[in-house]
Amino acid sequence: MKDNDQKQEFLFDKINYKILLIGIGVIALGFILMSGGGSNDPKVFSEAIFDFRRIRLAPTTVLIGFGITVYAILKNPKKQ
Repeated sequence: MKDNDQKQEFLFDKINYKILLIGIGVIALGFILMSGGGSNDPKVFSEAIFDFRRIRLAPTTVLIGFGITVYAILKNPKKQ
């Protein structure tokens, strides 16, 4: 039996995981902002689906969230 007491290391540091969770939260917020705007009656058209929040703000929020997650993945751990 070999005595290999190797310490399990994570792929990222703790700060990377925190930034990654923040990015996932921002993406989820963007998808929540996209929801709604429909009409209860399918024969009645609702202009609420084309408002600023669903057309500009929500997709921008999702893209910012993706940018944060990419940054969290590419961020180098502090060098000692």
